Amino acid sequence: MHDARYESAVLDLLMSHRSIRAFRDEPVPAGALREILRAAQQASTSSNMQAYSVIRVTDRNLRSELAAVAGQQQYVVTCPEFLVWCADMERLRIAAGLEPSDMSCNAEAFTIAAIDAALAAQNAAVAAESLGFGICYIGAIRNDIAKTAALLGLPPRVAPLFGMCIGRPDQAPLMRPRLPVEAVLHENRYDASAYADAVADYDNAHAAYLKERSGGRQSAGWSEQMRERLTRPPRRIGRFLKEQGFELTD
Repeated sequence: MHDARYESAVLDLLMSHRSIRAFRDEPVPAGALREILRAAQQASTSSNMQAYSVIRVTDRNLRSELAAVAGQQQYVVTCPEFLVWCADMERLRIAAGLEPSDMSCNAEAFTIAAIDAALAAQNAAVAAESLGFGICYIGAIRNDIAKTAALLGLPPRVAPLFGMCIGRPDQAPLMRPRLPVEAVLHENRYDASAYADAVADYDNAHAAYLKERSGGRQSAGWSEQMRERLTRPPRRIGRFLKEQGFELTD
């Protein structure tokens, strides 16, 4: 529930986020893109490691191949800007003058790099939206993570995490409701019993949203959708990460 005592332009921007999948046919100015990326770089980062890299994909043929990996999501091809955010321990290795055998790329290192990339990307998303652009994250580039890495020429110790479409919105989709705060906030200790009612209420809100968005063709609650999602065959990325030099066993 909105509390009118606490209002700001930043909160209004954050609360208005929605994924955009249709974009106007106009470029993102180079200066705007640079400022978006500069804002991304100001995100919090573990020990100032900045363990991520961004691949700007401008080649349309390459975009088409990435779209095919991502389940033929054609806005990967048609959006004005497409960025791929990567966990990157290789730049750190080179900067430190280390041989691969001299450094550890264990589960903690990968976690740091993935978090750094996600924090930077979300800063970029908010910066883009503040300038009137829309964004859409593309996690499906991990459908075939090895192929994505090969297409982008990623060296060892670099892994593609997700893509991001950026451009001027050419649609105004309904805002998808989120879980109530009561369903995600715990005090002192985790308590699963505390969110049962909140999740039930959210199921109803999510069903109403889907029904309106689909013109009555869909009306699944959130729990039902998550049940279907969690029982699909998962993406297998462990072997790829190991081959890239990330050891996730410790």
